[in-house]
Amino acid sequence: MIALGVILLILGLLLGVGLLTTVGGVLVVVGAVLWILGSTGRAVGGRKHYF
Repeated sequence: MIALGVILLILGLLLGVGLLTTVGGVLVVVGAVLWILGSTGRAVGGRKHYF
C-alpha cells in the first residue's frame, strides 16, 4: 500500500494531477499507520500483520 501510494504521489506531482497526488498521499499515510500498528503487535481488523 505504501509503494502504490508513493508511485501515485510521484505520478501526480510529475503530471500535475491533483487527484493522484491526494490519493497517493492518503495511501502512504494509511499504509504507514497500519504498518506501525502491525509492527507493535497490535491486531488491526483481526490481523496482526498487513503486508
